[in-house]
Amino acid sequence: MSVSQNLPNLAIGYSVPRLLKMLAGGLLLTLLSAAVAFNLFHAKPLSEFQVTACYVGVALFGFATCRTLWRLVSSRQPVLFITRVGIRDTRIADDTISWRSVRDITAWRYRSQVLVVLKLDPLIASRFDVGLLKRIVSMMNKAIGAEGVLVSPGGLTIDGETLLETCTQYWKAGRLAYTARPATEPEPVH
Repeated sequence: MSVSQNLPNLAIGYSVPRLLKMLAGGLLLTLLSAAVAFNLFHAKPLSEFQVTACYVGVALFGFATCRTLWRLVSSRQPVLFITRVGIRDTRIADDTISWRSVRDITAWRYRSQVLVVLKLDPLIASRFDVGLLKRIVSMMNKAIGAEGVLVSPGGLTIDGETLLETCTQYWKAGRLAYTARPATEPEPVH
């Protein structure tokens, strides 16, 4: 029995306590940005740049808060699937990324947040850059040094370190199972 046959299929969903924390943080930042933008603290007058920055903060944090609220209310199904064949994150795409097409798995760390970066074959990676928004996000990721498909544990029932270890284990087992297959002999041509 090979190592890959011992690995169960994993289905990972959202964590309600984590989403509630994210919702509370988003609400706090949205309200704080709005309070500063409308000068509710009666501090000295703000420059146009500062007011604009606060409005951008209201829009950005408000959007993130609404998105978190939507996930909290609507998402009862798992969103991340890790199997012997590959990984599927429905937040990114509906396709499963085969372990054979993953060249490398690394971690991108920002403060205490750990994101898993999947470095894919170029032909496979191009399938995930369709659409203007995805291309913009991909360019921003490359600019900060995270080149590849990002799998975020944000709001999930798994933390970043565990996700990285799990992906690495399944990736190695999937590649080992693929290389350990006996080569099939070509059928004779008559």
